[in-house]
Amino acid sequence: MTPGNNGASTPEDDDPFGYLYADGQANGAQPPSGGYGYPNSVNRVRAVGTRPYGQQQPQAAPTAPYGQVPQQAAQSPGRPNAHYAAPETLPGGAQTVQHHMPAGGGGGGRGGRGPNHKGLLIGAIAVVAAVVVGIGVAMLGGDKDKDDASDEVGTKPTQSQESKPSPSASQGGENKVELPETDAKALRLGGAATLAQDVKGAESEGGIYVGNLNQVGSSVTWTVNGVPKDGPYTVFARYSTADEDQKMTLTVNGKPFGTKLNLGNFAHAKDGDFSKGWTKTYAYPTLTEGTNTITVSCEDGDKCNVLLDKLWLKAGQVED
Repeated sequence: MTPGNNGASTPEDDDPFGYLYADGQANGAQPPSGGYGYPNSVNRVRAVGTRPYGQQQPQAAPTAPYGQVPQQAAQSPGRPNAHYAAPETLPGGAQTVQHHMPAGGGGGGRGGRGPNHKGLLIGAIAVVAAVVVGIGVAMLGGDKDKDDASDEVGTKPTQSQESKPSPSASQGGENKVELPETDAKALRLGGAATLAQDVKGAESEGGIYVGNLNQVGSSVTWTVNGVPKDGPYTVFARYSTADEDQKMTLTVNGKPFGTKLNLGNFAHAKDGDFSKGWTKTYAYPTLTEGTNTITVSCEDGDKCNVLLDKLWLKAGQVED
């Protein structure tokens, strides 16, 4: 090359990238027509700093007939916009990594979770279990009631089956038992004792009583049949006396009783007025089951001026 001769081309022509710079563009540098050796290369080039990255060109709103949704607005959610391509979608762009969230959702927010199917299942199982337990308890309770009812039928009498209470060994129960009694005509007389009916007030049949007991050796004996069992009893005697209190000997089954039979003037009858002196007395002998003998006699030292009407028994030790 000679001075003033720049050769076949200028430096701008030698520099393949001269078109990118302002001075190169001023000198008329043009981008090459080829693709730099790459087929289908994009030949659209711009000066550095002139391409707006990340900005979307404004698009005119599509129009549609009245009552129809514009085509752009009708695109399905999640479908990429046709006017924008993310860098990672271009050839050679960065690959996106999809992070899969756990099924239960992450973080403390409730909005990130799906429906709590496990909790619903547990609740349903609990309800079913409660119903089953309730049915089982009801069935067991019903069986128990049936068993109790059958026991009551077997052990407790019904109103029509209920019987009267049986004799009891206690004092209160034995009072209800009807025990033997006798009057003057049924007694066995001993010594000078005789039957009489001159004095009014005797309760024996015909107003008969036993007199002449005020002599030593006089007696009355009662043979008692049907004593239900061994134990304490009360023997009652109805008699009449006047003025002074009397006492006679009581013998039970051949043995003298521990004390004299008290025949006091409890009616406070005046001397000789036997019709006003009727009263009663009692003693507590021990009898045996079956037959027993009770004797009232006038012995030495006794006071026997009495009229004897009748004798009777009650179970236990009572006063009336």
